[in-house]
Amino acid sequence: MIGIGVAGLLSGCEEKSKPAVVVNPDKPDVVVIGSEIEGIYLARAAADEGLSVVILDPREKQGGQLIQGEMLYLDEPFDEKGKSLLQGRVKELFDEYKDGKIRKPEQFQAYYNSLAEGIPVESGITITDIERTNGTESGSRSIQSVTYKTKSGEMKTKTAKYWVENTDFTALTSKLGAARIPGVETVFNSPGRDYMASSIMLKFKGVDWKVFQKEVGGMSKAERESVYGGNTYVNGTFAYGLGNIGAAYKPSRDNFFLRGLNVVNMLDGEALINALLVFNVDPANPESVRQAIEQGRQESDLVVQHLRQKLPGWEKAEVNGYPEYLYIRDYDRYETQYILQASDVLSGRMHDDNVSIAGYAIDLQGTRHSPWGTSTGKPDKYGMPLRSFLLKGYSNVIVAGKNVGASAVAYGSARIQPNTSLAGEVIGIILGQIGSEKELASLTAEDMSELHAYIKKKYDIKLAGVKAVNKLEGYTEEELAKINAGSMSIKKK
Repeated sequence: MIGIGVAGLLSGCEEKSKPAVVVNPDKPDVVVIGSEIEGIYLARAAADEGLSVVILDPREKQGGQLIQGEMLYLDEPFDEKGKSLLQGRVKELFDEYKDGKIRKPEQFQAYYNSLAEGIPVESGITITDIERTNGTESGSRSIQSVTYKTKSGEMKTKTAKYWVENTDFTALTSKLGAARIPGVETVFNSPGRDYMASSIMLKFKGVDWKVFQKEVGGMSKAERESVYGGNTYVNGTFAYGLGNIGAAYKPSRDNFFLRGLNVVNMLDGEALINALLVFNVDPANPESVRQAIEQGRQESDLVVQHLRQKLPGWEKAEVNGYPEYLYIRDYDRYETQYILQASDVLSGRMHDDNVSIAGYAIDLQGTRHSPWGTSTGKPDKYGMPLRSFLLKGYSNVIVAGKNVGASAVAYGSARIQPNTSLAGEVIGIILGQIGSEKELASLTAEDMSELHAYIKKKYDIKLAGVKAVNKLEGYTEEELAKINAGSMSIKKK
């Protein structure tokens, strides 16, 4: 462990001998609140590194966006040269996905189950009380225990060294008095708090993908863009663009909007589309979520009629069931020790405490006030620091996944699942390595250098010595401020 064994481990490359993990259900090392997959990567890595981990899930069913929301159109981050940035366990998921071995919902479920295997979980809990103490010399507070009500109404209390916010509605961090990071209302000039739209995934069967691919893909670029919209592309696995198809659809309710289509070939004539936006969903309000799902199912039945008329190979398409939950892109996030800015993302900034090498365009999906959203630019690659996953003012609270500390603009890229999945896995590894000898929030650059070397050696995850293209070279301070505010996009070269 840091300060004792990591240097020796690296010199000989021996693996530490760890005793079998014995989970104390009342006093685990790590408690993960929520079951989104990004935090499950953290839980799995921490458990594999020898820590006792427990999951407390406020939702009654596990898996969130990926499993219950069936957001199975996986976005892969690439650098400027088209090289994939995937590393770690999430790369294994994408490899199986691209090979067609994981494409059906039950295959994703099996993958998810393999990550969570052996980690105790209680679903349907409600946090009722949080006991906090003044912790370190720096004045940071810490969570000592959390009391919650089980689904059956029993009251329980857990103590732990670390707590992880891993829900899509800030079930833990919303109760800690932290400052909210301003949201997309600052970009779109909304009248109050605003969030990128949620989505309900559209599931279809009876699609002839070969005809779809041949007829759309066989057009000239100019003809394809004229008919279907700019940036339209179809291959054997997925399709994207098709903005004219979305624009031509008139939804039955004003809280729905069909944007450009992200379509994945689910094989055997099945397809799934990420495109139907739902505005003004409050993920912390069960009735708001229930109503959006019910209305989304009704809208799905209308969308399929539109697609039959507009897309070749879709003439016999039918609705193939409905997801049980939504894809929640955006909700309240709270200040972390470091808040990523768009200038960090686009300049390719790296950090001593990198826990992920990330990529993806700054993609702000629409709101009710600006349904088409906006994009500020595409980075080469950039580092995500540990500090952006540590809640400000607390020594033992970690935020996972879509709770990452990023400005409203930077969040358009940082939110992408592979970026924060890698971060979750790396943080779990670090927790196992430092054990009880150091606090996560007090790790030094020297500590992180040792940890990076260990993680590269054992897990083949490279976090240090990575160079990126600076897309903001030559920009003035005034221009950088506008980019960070979302009022200016980067210039195309």
